[in-house]
Parts: sequence; structure tokens; C-alpha cells
Amino acid sequence: MKYPVNNPCPCGSKKKYKQCCQKYHKGARCKDALSLMKARYSAYATANANFIIQSTHPDNKEYKEDHKSWKKEIETFSLENTFISLTIVKHESTEYEATVHFIAMFLDGKLEENSFFIKENDTWFYK
Repeated sequence: MKYPVNNPCPCGSKKKYKQCCQKYHKGARCKDALSLMKARYSAYATANANFIIQSTHPDNKEYKEDHKSWKKEIETFSLENTFISLTIVKHESTEYEATVHFIAMFLDGKLEENSFFIKENDTWFYK
């Protein structure tokens, strides 16, 4: 699915997608864990499985070596859900670690989570 670049960014920034999370989806490094959290939400909302895979640390329990089947799972999840909004409840960060407490709203429910992020080699990852 190709998300329209002039549509509002799914992360809720009120910017156009092309002026917000698209730059991360195209390879720019996220400046902090909060930016990565928002970009990951937008990646799920736009069915961008490659970004989810690339931004997940290999030590994460959800990480799968078989990227082909994992990509299919992510795309299926993204296309089966209507993403409504992302709310950041709390964000704490040091130079190399961060937690983000968020609520993702879907048409049929919500996901609330405390996510952990780490920075390695100047790149943030969901861990």
C-alpha cells in the first residue's frame, strides 16, 4: 500500500506525511526514541513492514530471522486494522536508552504499552 504523501502523518503531528515520518521510512535516522516510536506507529499505519523490521533490535522477542514471513505478518496486521490515533502518555530517555508509554487506538480497540528502546552505533532500535 502506498500512503499518499500529502495526507496527514499517521503519528498525529498535524504535518503532511512527506514532511514527517516519511523521511525516516526512507532511511533518515531518528533523532531520538520518541521519533522512532512515532515512525514505527506510522509504519504500521501505512503497512511499511520493512521499516518495522529494520527498526527492531535483533534481541527483541518479536524479532524473526525469517524476514519474508515476518513481513507478511506485519502487512496483514496493518491492513486488517484501521489506525485511529497515537497518544504518548510518558517518555523517559537517557543518551542510550528510553521508554515510551503509549496508547495506539484502532477502530476495534486499543494497544497500550511501555516500549523500550536502545541506541547503538548512533541508531535507535525498538528492543
